[in-house]
Amino acid sequence: MPQKKKSGQKILKYNQDIRRKLLTWYDKTKRDLPWRKTKDPYSIWVSEIMLQQTQVKTVIPYYERWVKILPTIDKLANAPEQKILKLWEGLGYYSRAKNLKKSALIIHKKMNGNLPKTVKDLQNLPGIGRYTAGAISSIAFGLKAPVLDGNVKRVFSRLFCINDNGTTSSFENCLWEIAEDLLPVRRPGDFNQALMELGATVCTPKSPTCQQCPVRTICHAFLKDSVNKFPSTKKKISSKKIEVSAGIITKNKMVYIQQRVKNGLMGGLWEFPGGKREKGESLEECLKREIKEELRATIEISEKVMTIKHTYTNFRVILHVFDCQLQDKIIRPNGCEQWKWVSLSNLKKYPFPAANVKIVKYLTEK
Repeated sequence: MPQKKKSGQKILKYNQDIRRKLLTWYDKTKRDLPWRKTKDPYSIWVSEIMLQQTQVKTVIPYYERWVKILPTIDKLANAPEQKILKLWEGLGYYSRAKNLKKSALIIHKKMNGNLPKTVKDLQNLPGIGRYTAGAISSIAFGLKAPVLDGNVKRVFSRLFCINDNGTTSSFENCLWEIAEDLLPVRRPGDFNQALMELGATVCTPKSPTCQQCPVRTICHAFLKDSVNKFPSTKKKISSKKIEVSAGIITKNKMVYIQQRVKNGLMGGLWEFPGGKREKGESLEECLKREIKEELRATIEISEKVMTIKHTYTNFRVILHVFDCQLQDKIIRPNGCEQWKWVSLSNLKKYPFPAANVKIVKYLTEK
């Protein structure tokens, strides 16, 4: 028997073993998640977008609220952006919500309200990349489309002893080829979910529970007692720290808020006025300068009421919040989409960035 043919047979059997073991394990141990109780393509699409760079436990209440209020593509297409941003408030990466809305409008107007089935067509929609398209196509429509997220990369790295930090295109292409080769014709969606489930619950970055792994007996890294060496650790980039001063300005039991410009960072969300502290400034000087620039008005600072720490992808924010009084009768806000004086009882109706949500909670619950 030629060596190549013999090697090919071994690979085929190895792949079959992985499929069988993983699917059997998944059927017995899969988590009870709300989006796994439906085959509705729209609901699966929403869940996949929410799960991008966000933990499952965080997503569940957002997903359940979203599909209750916006249960169809047509409902989403016709929903005001402010309603969508409010539903997304606190989940972060707000471009995801905006892209859901943009895609829903395209589907509503050009596709008779039906989400496309194929990876190629799905990738033509805003906010849907190769991974998300593969997940939707396989899970919602049962098509043979591979997936490759952080969890799956780690599983493959250990299964096949591929040690790379994940930054090279050759490594990425290699893993996509493995994902394609392993994917079965039957139950591709369940297999993809089994891979992701394994990476999320067993084959974790630190302290993986290998004794619970259904493929440990055929995992090359486990057999070599070197699981923790795969994949190699990425070099951590220290995040930049930014200090910001914000002001709570009240008048006649109303509080001032302003809307961020729609084409900017966290565009369309509302916030309390203030800004980044400059070198050599005190926090109070920073706030007075920012209010002068943003509202063309002067303030008197009463007291500091809270400090909020919030971490974004590439930077950390320390938000210092002060109670303030206007010293001018007229304000002339600029640099924002719009501004309002809002009663405390209506404050929660507006979508705010995560750090500002804590100020809203302080004002409405004190």
